[in-house]
Amino acid sequence: MPARIGLIANDGKLGAGELVHEIVRACVQRRLPLLLENRAAQLIGADSSATTAELARDCDLLLVLGGDGTILQVLHELGDTLRPILGINLGTLGFLTGVGAAAWSDALDAIAAGSYQLSERTLLDVQVERGGRTVTRATALNDAVISRGALSRLIKLNVAVDGATLSEYNADGLIVATPTGSTAYSLSAGGPVLTPESGVLVVTPICPHVLTMRPVIVSAASRLEITPAPGQPEIFMSLDGRDFDRIRPGDSIRITQAAQRLPLAMLPGTSFFEVLRQKLKWSGSAI
Repeated sequence: MPARIGLIANDGKLGAGELVHEIVRACVQRRLPLLLENRAAQLIGADSSATTAELARDCDLLLVLGGDGTILQVLHELGDTLRPILGINLGTLGFLTGVGAAAWSDALDAIAAGSYQLSERTLLDVQVERGGRTVTRATALNDAVISRGALSRLIKLNVAVDGATLSEYNADGLIVATPTGSTAYSLSAGGPVLTPESGVLVVTPICPHVLTMRPVIVSAASRLEITPAPGQPEIFMSLDGRDFDRIRPGDSIRITQAAQRLPLAMLPGTSFFEVLRQKLKWSGSAI
């Protein structure tokens, strides 16, 4: 039986409505079972009240039209039910969206044939402990960023790995990134590019006061604990670029690898290094 597809679209992207129309028609022609999330349905005047979480329960694969930010938003709406996500890029950079908008028909062919490949992506399990109890717990695909928020001022953060002190970072902030997130904010802050299957995390300081403080790669099986040094001003934490959580004095941020992984679907034969060269425009030439 063909895979049941859940279609999600970013209704703020130019051309999303037209593409939803084309995909719906093509799925009817190919006899591919298709369910529309409510915002995608509204783009074409169809009737559906299904949420992202409901599609995840009822479908085998989620087809997401948008950019990397759209996929991150979908992940945070899924809850505990993670389905393979195949992203069709209507954005700009698109490391997570495995297919360009012009190749949407190839994506449907791969889904119909079951020939798409899956890349299992590490997720972060992030907990904030306050007074001996957990007050926040969430997952992140890209990164956890601890910073001063909108104000550009140095903060001091104590970092331990598996109970052993790493350092006190005096910087604008700190990024803990997965391999997937290594090509996002961490890369802009001077961190290394990690391959999706590398099995590591990277701790990247943001504009450190001491220039010898460099990014550190740790095992994904590590347990990271980050605490503000005494007397610090207000500090904030953001997961995958989402809204900030306030970190109070005495709080402890604990970051580990989540038990679940996110399966990203790609066209057969897709290479991470091919995507990397294309997106970062590595031509091997100075011209």
